[in-house]
Amino acid sequence: MPVTTSSVSDTRRSGNRIVTLGIGAIVTLLIGAGVLLMLTLPDANAFNARVERLFVENDTLTTQAEIKLLEILAQSGTTFADTLTGYRVVILVLLVFAAAMLVAALVFLVLLVGLNRRMAQIERAGIEVSSLVISRQENTVYLNTMGFKLTDALMETLSVLAEARMDDDILSGAEIEAVISGKQAADCEESAGAMRIKRLRDGLGNQLVSALLVKNVARRGYVLSIDKSVIEVV
Repeated sequence: MPVTTSSVSDTRRSGNRIVTLGIGAIVTLLIGAGVLLMLTLPDANAFNARVERLFVENDTLTTQAEIKLLEILAQSGTTFADTLTGYRVVILVLLVFAAAMLVAALVFLVLLVGLNRRMAQIERAGIEVSSLVISRQENTVYLNTMGFKLTDALMETLSVLAEARMDDDILSGAEIEAVISGKQAADCEESAGAMRIKRLRDGLGNQLVSALLVKNVARRGYVLSIDKSVIEVV
């Protein structure tokens, strides 16, 4: 049975480079946006400078009401400056949070892509089984270090598939049903064998194990996707 190998270290290095470049690009963009935003914001002391200019250019304003108005303008300028400073701090905090969220999203995206690629490689290569022991007496199948308790019907189905694999045969659903029921394949329905396969996969429980262990070959039938030398029926 062909074995597909992949370089985990190469994949890890490639993923690290992508993460590093992505984080660098995100940080650079956010720093650029922050600098541009800070440069375009008005000067916090611009209002105070205008009020001071009013004081200098209108030294003839000597009445109590005019002086009070200038004081109010000066206080408004101070308030405006404090508010704008607060806005700058808020903007910086939001940029930091945005950078952290984008970096986290990039890392999770890379991890998800890597996991999907790894799962695709596993699916293409099939499950690596070093030992498959079918114990009819215990109604249990031992797959590597995992044991699965099965019913008599499921054991029959798995045994038929194991014997077919040892003979390098691929059985259709009708042929599986014929072997188990003792009828002629022409008298059996394909759906009956397909239902037995479905129940076997359900009995194995682990979807990854069952989907990769029992392969469905298009227009041919079903086969155990393992090396026949590791199969043992007791």
